[in-house]
Amino acid sequence: MSALSWYDWILLIVSILLILIIVLQSSKDDIGNTFSGEKSDLFANQKARGPEKVINYITFGLSVLFFIFAILAAALPRY
Repeated sequence: MSALSWYDWILLIVSILLILIIVLQSSKDDIGNTFSGEKSDLFANQKARGPEKVINYITFGLSVLFFIFAILAAALPRY
């Protein structure tokens, strides 16, 4: 019998997909602003369009799934 149950496997898969989709997202801030702490309002009112919008929806959905399965993995008994 394996040490991981079905919800642990799903949590692992969702975690890997969430990491990959976050890496695919483009940064809206300049690298200089990241290290200097300067706040940039250049992209504050710009909406996501096209593939960027789809990636944002996928990120949101995977985040919700991650939290649901993390709670399930903690609450359900291990066999």
